[in-house]
Amino acid sequence: MSESGQTTTAAAMARPAPPKRRWSRMRLLGWVLMGVWIAAGLASVWVMWSGFDAETFAKYFPRMLRGLWVTTLLVIIPISLGALIALGLAWMRLSGNKWLDGAAFAYMYFFRGTPMLAQVFLIYYGAGQLRHALEAWNLWWFFREAWYCVLLAFTLNTAAYQAEIYRVAISAVPAGQWEGALALGLSRRVTFFKVILPQAMITALRPLGNEIILMIKGSAIASVVTIFDLMGATRLAFSRTFNFDVYLWAAILYLIIVEAMRRMWDRLEGLLTRHLKRAGDEEK
Repeated sequence: MSESGQTTTAAAMARPAPPKRRWSRMRLLGWVLMGVWIAAGLASVWVMWSGFDAETFAKYFPRMLRGLWVTTLLVIIPISLGALIALGLAWMRLSGNKWLDGAAFAYMYFFRGTPMLAQVFLIYYGAGQLRHALEAWNLWWFFREAWYCVLLAFTLNTAAYQAEIYRVAISAVPAGQWEGALALGLSRRVTFFKVILPQAMITALRPLGNEIILMIKGSAIASVVTIFDLMGATRLAFSRTFNFDVYLWAAILYLIIVEAMRRMWDRLEGLLTRHLKRAGDEEK
């Protein structure tokens, strides 16, 4: 046997064997909890199937589907409008101006530190206390409608959370990116939108996905101010039939939309970060 072959054999014999995978307590606990959830889900399906009321389903499930569309709008519109406000707030936090920074911090502190239900009540019921002033400013048409009040409350709330996500993501971009772009003669505006923001958005993708999922579940708050979203339609069906199955149907619809959103966001993240994975594979 050659000297190189002996060296390779000796190195292979000296290399420690990979440790055997053992069931840790946390892994075992995870499987137990998963089993409990599966059992609970199967039990719920059995209960729903055994007491299935075809007449109630045919009458109210279409209304629940229309409510699901309303819920979708209550998420898409505030998330989109809130993103525009959030970028401005993040810029104010990072501007270095203490007055702009303080104003943005106060806004974010209030909306992140108080319940969204209280914010909806504050806008919807509080606007009624200012009716004469709002009529004088020709704004009463907006605040007298529950739909607009809920959209405003949701937009202001998610803007505060998104602003913090953007602020942290932008701060995480290395300072060398700014310096390199400025050294190439790029203006600060072009540097921010063409160099810094795309990198920051990759970092912000996962937290933004979590924020959207939280908004989907939090949108049920709209039902308390006469909005017939998914939960509002469900409450109406239960008040007329006293059939608890309608809440199980609503839970399944929420699970479907949340799971669809999660998978879509994972797909989007994979597409936007595929160059990073390719670079990592090339380094290996």
